[in-house]
Amino acid sequence: MKRTDFTLKPSLIAMLAAATLLTACGDDNDDDTVIVTPPAPVMQTFTVTVTNLTANQPMSPVILASHASDAMLWNAGEMASEALEKLAEGGDTADIAALSVINSSVNGTGLLMPGMSETLTLTLDEADVASISLATMLVNTNDAFTGINSYTITGMEVDATTAMKFMAYDAGTEANSEAKGTMPGPADGGEGFNASRDDVDFVHIHPGVISMYDGLADSVLGASHRFDNPVLAVTIMRTE
Repeated sequence: MKRTDFTLKPSLIAMLAAATLLTACGDDNDDDTVIVTPPAPVMQTFTVTVTNLTANQPMSPVILASHASDAMLWNAGEMASEALEKLAEGGDTADIAALSVINSSVNGTGLLMPGMSETLTLTLDEADVASISLATMLVNTNDAFTGINSYTITGMEVDATTAMKFMAYDAGTEANSEAKGTMPGPADGGEGFNASRDDVDFVHIHPGVISMYDGLADSVLGASHRFDNPVLAVTIMRTE
């Protein structure tokens, strides 16, 4: 019998290989898709209680803010930012809340009256826990303010508490004339923020007010409006 040689053309070989591959894929019922669920964020909650220690200096609605540890709302001996000026002259916190260094902020509900306390709550992602600051204006003044300036909360344990007292600062942006029409508080009901600066133009410890009974004839303040340091008590507690 005569032998017949049989040779497959290259094109036919390629077609058979493709068919084999398709068959193999069709028989593979395993699902190798891996779904990764990101871990839930870990949150930390802090409560900050503030108490007005003055006799007759209502304080503007407090702003409590979180930020990186290297951020500061003010530096004694240096010029106040416009955001701080607006707070110190008129109690306006909007520009502080809008600062690029602020991660999160919360405001008090209203004036903090003498002898009264208020508690604010700040809940932060664990990754954002670094430092907090707090600021409020003494409204029966031209530009006095007080608060916390970059206090580190990193590493605070749950139920840990720290208590501090703070002095009053002078923003140095408005002269302490105490004249009628220059202060926004109830003792005067005058102007708040004014963009012009007519004082030393640097932040410093406030020397206190001089009332009409102390010989400042143009002052609209009385003896009850005077204050000594400290003017604000603060308690910080990590609750979660």
